[in-house]
Amino acid sequence: MESLRGVAKVRKLPPAAIFAILCGVSFLLWFRPLLHTFALAMNDDKYTHILLIIPVTAAMILQDWRGRGQESALWAPSVGLLGISLLVAGWARWGNFDGGSDVKLAIEMMGLVAWWLGSFVFCFGLHSLRLFLFPLLFLFWMVPIPSFAVDQIVAELQRGSAVAAQFLFSMFGVPVSRDGTILLIPGLSIEVAAECSSIRSSLMLLVTTMVLAHVILRSPWRKALVIASVVPLSVLKNGLRIFTIGMLSTRVDRSFLTGRLHHNGGIVFFLIALSVIFLLLWILRRGERVVTSTPELNPARP
Repeated sequence: MESLRGVAKVRKLPPAAIFAILCGVSFLLWFRPLLHTFALAMNDDKYTHILLIIPVTAAMILQDWRGRGQESALWAPSVGLLGISLLVAGWARWGNFDGGSDVKLAIEMMGLVAWWLGSFVFCFGLHSLRLFLFPLLFLFWMVPIPSFAVDQIVAELQRGSAVAAQFLFSMFGVPVSRDGTILLIPGLSIEVAAECSSIRSSLMLLVTTMVLAHVILRSPWRKALVIASVVPLSVLKNGLRIFTIGMLSTRVDRSFLTGRLHHNGGIVFFLIALSVIFLLLWILRRGERVVTSTPELNPARP
């Protein structure tokens, strides 16, 4: 009887209030993982993008909310997702876990995001989940990528950047040879180190492109095309950076090897890549408008 009364009291609360309570509970239960995740984002360039996820997600949901999902659904099956998220977090924290601390943190944060999704569906129902599926799934970018995966991504970016820079040197008639991630041009040897992989700007470009594609485009295949273009574009922008610094240091001044363009010039090439993304979005958006505005051909009546 008491439990039924408790359920009745919960049903009387506005959905937003219930959601706020569940989020407050999550901040208490996942305080340590959240603290470690934000500390990682503040101190490690490879995880800077995490700082953008919650504000961007909140902005996307609030922009399209417009009073939708105000009726409380209290969808019972979503309680199972809340329970699973607790079990996952508990296993990562107190269970017999053989993974490293970075994998443990990733699992704990996956449990937290699962709790947020379950809370949202519990309070606002499946219809609201379908309406806001992208921003809700976007929250999984809060999960820090384990170091073994980051190391593999960095290695691939190093190799791809070296190949792209080699292509640019050859295209401009500069004699170049490559040994792995080391480029040899007349008067200079360039090593594409892990610090030069530009993983921070590449992840930022990917996250930014996902949001822009979702906001600007409607067609799923056009969105997928723009997002897929980020990978080669990230490699090309880093190859362009290596090529530019190499040419300036051999043709203008050797100080470019240790100057501001080398250490702080990543934003310049990030903006160049972002400009290409905007151009691609503009072209695809025009294509959508043409398709939408094309009148249907009606057969002539006899």
